[in-house]
Amino acid sequence: MTLTLYYHPLSSYSWKALIALYENDTPFEPIIVDQDTHAAFAQVWPMAKFPVLVDHERGETVPESSIVIDYLDRYRSGAVRFTPSDPESAWRTRLWDRFFDLHVHSAVQKIVGDRIRPPEQKDPFGVADAHAKLATAYGVLEAEAVKQDWFSGGAFGLADCAAAPALFYADKVQPFGESQPATRAYLDRLSARPSFARVLVEAEPYFKLFPAS
Repeated sequence: MTLTLYYHPLSSYSWKALIALYENDTPFEPIIVDQDTHAAFAQVWPMAKFPVLVDHERGETVPESSIVIDYLDRYRSGAVRFTPSDPESAWRTRLWDRFFDLHVHSAVQKIVGDRIRPPEQKDPFGVADAHAKLATAYGVLEAEAVKQDWFSGGAFGLADCAAAPALFYADKVQPFGESQPATRAYLDRLSARPSFARVLVEAEPYFKLFPAS
């Protein structure tokens, strides 16, 4: 196997990379990073942040989910092109990829991270701020979701790989309401996508570890 992916089944950014791999049926060796494998993983990527893709054939170690997907587009291309070749569609795709990571993912991580902190280290101000940021992001997404089925230049791609885990977990910590029907419909389309459906099935045994509150 020429590709190895270091990841965790509950990691939203790992999901993003997995979706891209599954979209094009790209063969790879999966290695789950846990307490037993963390030290070895840190030898592969000293920052010890997953996912990380290792291309043994080319001798490359590729961290960061968006960069992993760019790398797959360039060196392991398939039927799905994740960033359109058209420059106009490409910059818009990258915009929404960044939007989901920076304005949805990050807020969700703040909320979830606070749930596993010791009581004396809770950050209620930071959590309230994250919820407020999510509410603003929901408004932006709803306005865009009514215009198109996918956020990657009209076809499934990079931005949608980012959207799937971001919105799945966002809906858990701050459920979509009656004012977000288009966003809800978009998440439903993402969940029905075979690549994301597969990720969810594989993650199901680990959902018990997700801090519900």
